[in-house]
Amino acid sequence: MATERDTLRRRLDRATAHLEPPIAVVDLDAFDANAGALITQAAGKPVRIASKSLRCRALLGRALAEPGWRGVMTYTLAEAIWLVRTGVTDDALVGYPTAERHALAELAADAGLAAAICLMVDSTAQLDLIDTVAAAGRRAEIRTCLDLDASWRPMAGAFGGRLHVGTRRSPVHSAGAAGALAAAIGQRPGFRLVGLMSYEAQIAGLGDAPPRQAVRGATIRLLQRHSYRELVHRRAAAVAAVREHADLEFVNGGGTGSVALTAADPAVTEITAGSGLYGPALFDAYRTWRPRPAAFFALPVVRRPTARMATLLGGGWVASGPADPARLPTPWLPSGLRLTGTEGAGEVQTPVTGVAAESLRVGDRVWFRHAKAGELAEHVGELHLVGADRVEGTVPTYRGEGRAFL
Repeated sequence: MATERDTLRRRLDRATAHLEPPIAVVDLDAFDANAGALITQAAGKPVRIASKSLRCRALLGRALAEPGWRGVMTYTLAEAIWLVRTGVTDDALVGYPTAERHALAELAADAGLAAAICLMVDSTAQLDLIDTVAAAGRRAEIRTCLDLDASWRPMAGAFGGRLHVGTRRSPVHSAGAAGALAAAIGQRPGFRLVGLMSYEAQIAGLGDAPPRQAVRGATIRLLQRHSYRELVHRRAAAVAAVREHADLEFVNGGGTGSVALTAADPAVTEITAGSGLYGPALFDAYRTWRPRPAAFFALPVVRRPTARMATLLGGGWVASGPADPARLPTPWLPSGLRLTGTEGAGEVQTPVTGVAAESLRVGDRVWFRHAKAGELAEHVGELHLVGADRVEGTVPTYRGEGRAFL
């Protein structure tokens, strides 16, 4: 009996038979289903799409056209300006502080852009930089969002603040520090504080059910429960402290891995998500919700070094983050393939082994899932959009449009 993955393989092979690999595709049925599932989890709160997870204007537009999706979180200011100028959005939140002087000058000189784009800040030094590019009084007012560090620091007092669970982001961790920075922004001419963001990476970006690691999974879940409880109280206090100095338009939080949990926090008014639309392999390690795999890339079999191994052309599309096997792409179709421990995924060749490798012939295709989401788009100039068993359209990635922001 054919499995679901066997059916998917035949469908992708039929749809793309006229195309030469390496190619990347997005299964529109899975993409749309994931978009709807994320909105359901958000429980009535709007979802802001993380552009770095898609890196394709057409698919950003497809998600934003669905009810419940609103606004874009970009990863650079230059990207935000491009998305606004090309009509993708009129509500762009830059997810990280910027030192892009040329982009800042462009923003400061255009009141329309300044009204559509909000910059992330966690220090008055970032305000100083903006003022050196364009002084207050001779530029448009700059909208800002305060980045509250969402990491968990248990027993920080006893250990001098050295125990840190989460990513190293903003230096603003306490409600008092958030209020102090909000007050400083409020006193600076040419700036307006309109938002607060806190990304709980240790919850949203860390799978709580890593395969074959039961003890580690239980430890992660315990840490996440304690971290969430602490953050709910601290975020509420920070929002209250900031509101003493600014009229906040939004409080942003979360990511694909914590949409439902973050939406349950009363202080949060909007959620960010993006990776769940593509359903990359890292999200197979989550218990609460696993998106349907929607983004794939295919490589051709070019030789058979042994009867139980096939070698593919290319494949070294490794995800960012800590250097471990989880960042390697996953051979997905046909099922029953695995990378070798000695070569992994290589720049010009990738050997695969396993039961399914015995039946592969030169010229056959192997379909992979990237470990992360939007980084796939950095390796291809276009994405083929598959509906049913045909390609319904082909759209450029950022790279395909000549854009490389990071």
